[in-house]
Amino acid sequence: MVGAYARGVENQPLPHSSPRTAAFFDLDKTVIAKSSTLTFSKSFYQGGLINRRAVLRTAYTQFIFLAGGADHDQMERMREYLSALCKGWNVQQVREIVAETLHDLIDPIIYDEAASLIEAHHMAGRDVVIVSTSGAEVVEPIGEMLGADRVVATRMVVGEDGCFTGEIEYYAYGPAKAEAVRELAESEGYDLARCYAYSDSATDVPMLEAVGHPHAVNPDRALRREAVAREWPVLVFNRPVRLKQRLPGLSMPARPALVAAAAVGAAAATAGLVWYASRRRAHALAAASSS
Repeated sequence: MVGAYARGVENQPLPHSSPRTAAFFDLDKTVIAKSSTLTFSKSFYQGGLINRRAVLRTAYTQFIFLAGGADHDQMERMREYLSALCKGWNVQQVREIVAETLHDLIDPIIYDEAASLIEAHHMAGRDVVIVSTSGAEVVEPIGEMLGADRVVATRMVVGEDGCFTGEIEYYAYGPAKAEAVRELAESEGYDLARCYAYSDSATDVPMLEAVGHPHAVNPDRALRREAVAREWPVLVFNRPVRLKQRLPGLSMPARPALVAAAAVGAAAATAGLVWYASRRRAHALAAASSS
């Protein structure tokens, strides 16, 4: 069942190494600096999906999340609250809101270090898989923007009217993430002993244990203790940056479409210079004749 929730995204991965390997990334506070779901609360409010009170509550929840104080019980309460909150939301409207605000809200909070790691894994021939507890309607567009090959995310039940029922079909949390990783390894032929995983939360220890190269990223206190005890590498990501502001060689790989765009831009610039020079010559001739 879990394998059915590992969705491919519309990116073109580089050729794979043999045997195949992958890098599994948690999303919130690992690849991006905030909670992906809670970041869209203002946009959902403006779209009429939630009221002002819900915006304030999600802001408080975001604070608890960022402070690293959310334990398992608090995460469960957050899940129950969010699933009840989205009951009755039109799925297509949610997707449209996410698509319209994705770059404004998510692009500025992507960790530069995480984006570089994703690129490095792709250059090494590994698939990149985002494994997130957030909802698929939010995670899948983010995964596509990041260049991920697959996404595993929580999926809500959608009724015949195209709206969320408030029930959860698949919850990508804790041990379920590890199960998804193992099922993907079986279906895609990944050698888990040579795979990598990254997360900030102790709830993802099962996923980290499933691979040969686990990494703790901005870990909470419980995960930091585990990482130290198991001698797992601890990484600190603290440079959120827009993808377009990163080094051109890292964020803009050479592709035919980009080369063509650069050629068009150069042609336009050249044409502008020729037009400007011809205008200056015309003005100079006019001034000479009048004098």
